[in-house]
Amino acid sequence: MAEKTVSADSGSTLKTLVHLWPYMWPDERADLRARVVWATFYLIVSKLVLVAVPYFFKWATDALAGDAHTPPPLPAFLLVPAALVIAYNVVRLIQVGLNQLRDALFASVGQYAVRKLAYKTFVHMHDLSLRFHLERRTGGLSRIIERGVKGIETIVRFTILNTLPTVLEFALTAVIFAVAYGWLYVVVVAVTVLLYTWFTVWASDWRIAIRREMNDSDTDANTKAIDSLLNYETVKYFNNERMEAQRFDRSMARYEVAATKTWTSLGWLNFGQGAIFGAGMLVIMLMSAREVAAGTQTIGDFVFVNAMLMQLSVPLNFIGFIYREIRQGLTDIEQMFDLLDVPAEIEDRPDARPLAVAEGRVEFRDVHFSYDPNREILKGISFEVPAGKTVAIVGPSGAGKSTISRLLFRFYDVQSGKILIDGQDIGGVTQESLRSVIGMVPQDTVLFNDTIAYNIRYGRFDASAEDIRQAADLAQIGPFIEHLPDGYETMVGERGLKLSGGEKQRVAIARTILKAPPILMLDEATSALDSHTEQEIQAALDMVSRGRTTIVIAHRLSTVISADEIIVLKDGRIAERGRHAELLAKDGLYASMWARQREATEAEERLRIAREGDEYGVVTRRRTPEVG
Repeated sequence: MAEKTVSADSGSTLKTLVHLWPYMWPDERADLRARVVWATFYLIVSKLVLVAVPYFFKWATDALAGDAHTPPPLPAFLLVPAALVIAYNVVRLIQVGLNQLRDALFASVGQYAVRKLAYKTFVHMHDLSLRFHLERRTGGLSRIIERGVKGIETIVRFTILNTLPTVLEFALTAVIFAVAYGWLYVVVVAVTVLLYTWFTVWASDWRIAIRREMNDSDTDANTKAIDSLLNYETVKYFNNERMEAQRFDRSMARYEVAATKTWTSLGWLNFGQGAIFGAGMLVIMLMSAREVAAGTQTIGDFVFVNAMLMQLSVPLNFIGFIYREIRQGLTDIEQMFDLLDVPAEIEDRPDARPLAVAEGRVEFRDVHFSYDPNREILKGISFEVPAGKTVAIVGPSGAGKSTISRLLFRFYDVQSGKILIDGQDIGGVTQESLRSVIGMVPQDTVLFNDTIAYNIRYGRFDASAEDIRQAADLAQIGPFIEHLPDGYETMVGERGLKLSGGEKQRVAIARTILKAPPILMLDEATSALDSHTEQEIQAALDMVSRGRTTIVIAHRLSTVISADEIIVLKDGRIAERGRHAELLAKDGLYASMWARQREATEAEERLRIAREGDEYGVVTRRRTPEVG
């Protein structure tokens, strides 16, 4: 996936806001739109109240100093210094209350935007092709989505709740200074704000590269940690705990360096901002002090100017904070937006219609396919699986057997040719309707880290508890589950590792039984099992496939001798086809594969008998002296 660089300019921010606006102003939620309106109203009122706070401070100061400049329009009771002090604090309390009311009103709006975008990303991940997911790294992907969701919340909150009030407060402050104290004060404040903003933008752009480096190191460390934990058994098999810990520590060391740079650079940014604002405040205070000394301003005016500047420092600091948070938020969500920009390789056509299955007949008609343009996998494959019949596909590794199952599920689209079900090209039907009629029992059954009941019910979520028990009984796993302490509520562990291979396969068969599809795909469903377990699973599979159109992709030829037709693939082409006896009579590729597997099976059996005999002999020799 190509890296994207999110620009720091206003165009990038505006583009992001345009992208987010439908989530902050949702057409389907009138209640949330009303909250946005009321939040904006209280935001404006709170700023008007905030501007009045320094005036009460000024009037209280003048009243305490006995200055005659206290304005006459005030009510008589407010001319008392204590009353002015109380009013000052009451107004501040009102302003704080309005701010909290604004935040409370907007909270559900922001969280709705976060939820909808997170949902959209999650759905998009499932819409992407198998090719994408085979290349992805789970740990890094999860961390990208996690940071992206937080970045969305940051951008939504700070652009709406802080940008508008900051601009409004700047405008009100400029008007007050111009009317009450002259344009010279406005010029000093404007220069301070401009320098402050320029420095903040410059420093934040410098820090953003450090933040991106820190994010990359964090993603790398999280990826290594999750990969290592998912492969816990492999780590133990090869005694590589120390190596895994060292790999993780190297990633965390890079994160440590980047994180230290991030916090150090933040200190320099804050120091520079403080120096610029302090210089501006110094000039303003000296100007006001001179006016007080000349008798043209009161002590209350001096206090008022100071209070206005201190009050101005809060939104001024927020300008830097907002810019930094939005920039960092953009950095955090840029990879999430990259994910959303990845096009779905397999999409329903605009005129796609639901698949209508009457018989379940499957046909591959001159199918050509390649994962890579330079290496063709299937080279003109044509065969038919009649309704209710079983066709087995065998062949050497790399012949293209599993590719056929992926194409039937439409994980990929064929380059040329057609795949038809009951005469309907699967490229022209909806993916949902296609996959709803096909059941899969794969070689490597991966279960969800949940209960056995959940994993069986995954075949059909509206199934009742009785349906689940019946499916388990048909898959010959019901008695085993019943004897477990927690029964169907037994947790299977990460990827089902608490169950044996045969038990996992039976769970997979049970959920396929529950799905009850007219077409069944068995992709080397018993190749990883021992001979005894294979026979038991094969009996369950034979029962499941009875009356269904079944395609069996097999490695062990002993599992397909009863198939209605066996297709032998070699180098992406059909080398032979026919029933088991016919193919043996041809004495070709299938016959040679059968002979090799028979020899291997017989050798394993002789070795097993020898081991059992040796064990019996050892036991006899040990017991003989005791008997004698």
